[in-house]
Amino acid sequence: MTPRFTRSLALALTFAVTTPALAEDAPTAQTVIATVNGQEIKLGHMVLLRQSLPEQYSQLPNDVLFDGLLDQLIQQAALEGAYDGETPDRVTLALENQTRTLLAAEEVGEILKTAVSEEAIEAAYNEAYSDAEPEPEYKAAHILVETEDEAKAIIEELADGADFAELAKEKSTGPSGPTGGELGWFSKGMMVGPFEEAVKDMEPGAISDPVETQFGWHVIKLNETREKEAPSLESVRNELKAKVEQDVVKAHVDALVEDATVDKTVAESIDPALLSNTELLE
Repeated sequence: MTPRFTRSLALALTFAVTTPALAEDAPTAQTVIATVNGQEIKLGHMVLLRQSLPEQYSQLPNDVLFDGLLDQLIQQAALEGAYDGETPDRVTLALENQTRTLLAAEEVGEILKTAVSEEAIEAAYNEAYSDAEPEPEYKAAHILVETEDEAKAIIEELADGADFAELAKEKSTGPSGPTGGELGWFSKGMMVGPFEEAVKDMEPGAISDPVETQFGWHVIKLNETREKEAPSLESVRNELKAKVEQDVVKAHVDALVEDATVDKTVAESIDPALLSNTELLE
């Protein structure tokens, strides 16, 4: 398909196409743009088709897309009209899936219209942060070497008055070496386990014993510690809004399923391997 879309098909198609006069009122989704042997093509059909286009086509201007989209729908309508067989199961089932998906999305949309209020966001913020224990943050530097003996030798040099940053620039194999081994501020979960455990037990200004991780051997200097402040509500508003929406939708779905009459007796006897059997759709 080219940006102007194909205007003809490999098969020769013979069909009658008429373009109804548009009503004087403003066009709506139900406005009939054309008919093919009596089958209506509506403006809404074209809008939906445009939304489903691959990225490279959806970026084209509307005036470029209009004729191409209409041609595509006309061709599809002609092909549909030419098909005189039974509707295949795969088509019926696909339509049922699509209908179920779209109407479920409509229901979710209705729920979300009233799901998020300022009170709900504030409640979610208080639940997440008001009673949370202050979390320590650490500012440290390290020198990374390959062996424990190298790490011990560096600790001896530091004890004799060597400058930590200069040793890091000279000897560290880690990416922070050129900046004196500085790691900046970090909190729980941001460093590998042995490194984090070592820092937790240190006092500001202290130098660690050699610490082994999967990256090698570390000599760590803890520069500062502080308590991590809770974020402001505004800085996490979008995150909280998404959580409120998720919680409300889940609660609604769970309640609907609980109240529904669900019978999964047959499902318990089905071999899951059948999910890959596309011959069932033939």
